[in-house]
Amino acid sequence: MAEDDRVDALDALDGWHAEGYAARAHYEGTGDRYSIEFYAPSACVLYWKVKGDGETAVPVARDTVPDPLRARIREDLVEAGIDPDVEGRAL
Repeated sequence: MAEDDRVDALDALDGWHAEGYAARAHYEGTGDRYSIEFYAPSACVLYWKVKGDGETAVPVARDTVPDPLRARIREDLVEAGIDPDVEGRAL
């Protein structure tokens, strides 16, 4: 699947938005908010924790992200036709 096709496939899913060569989704859990980004050129997923102001986000280690959220992201990748193993790729 071409880079643009992967981003477009995620963009078609509920909650995802394409931004050039990347797709982004926002999730809110038990008091924590995350921004999740899939980057097509490197075929990887990055997690950002969003601060209370809603404007500031800091990258976080994958192992600090709640398992249910990581599972949801892998499900979204599968639905978009993307190998879910990219969710665990390190840069």
